[in-house]
Amino acid sequence: MSDPATDATALPLIGAEAEPCCPPLTERPLTAEEAVRTAAMFKALGDPVRLRLFSLVASHEGGEACVCDISDVGVSQPTVSHHLKKLKDAGLLTSERRGTWVYYRVAPTVVAAMGKMLGQHAV
Repeated sequence: MSDPATDATALPLIGAEAEPCCPPLTERPLTAEEAVRTAAMFKALGDPVRLRLFSLVASHEGGEACVCDISDVGVSQPTVSHHLKKLKDAGLLTSERRGTWVYYRVAPTVVAAMGKMLGQHAV
């Protein structure tokens, strides 16, 4: 069985209209499938380096960041690339190669969808 946090085919997390994979957590209990999808997304963000890289990309001017601009997070370049791949595989980032550099963006609607799922209603 594949690891949902790294199997992109297992993660249709977010649609084009900022719809999360799941309803707000306070709306109803998650189904088993929704829990797997949501856990995979949070598993990818559960590593401090990955969370920092995600934050660096999300907050970068222009909405995208060259790997050369975000690689100073206290780990080696190959490790940065590994973590960025995990975030991309989880559906949280997209990338585009331009010459020798790779530019990353937060996947369209992912931040809005995460917020919608976590904060729709007060507990």
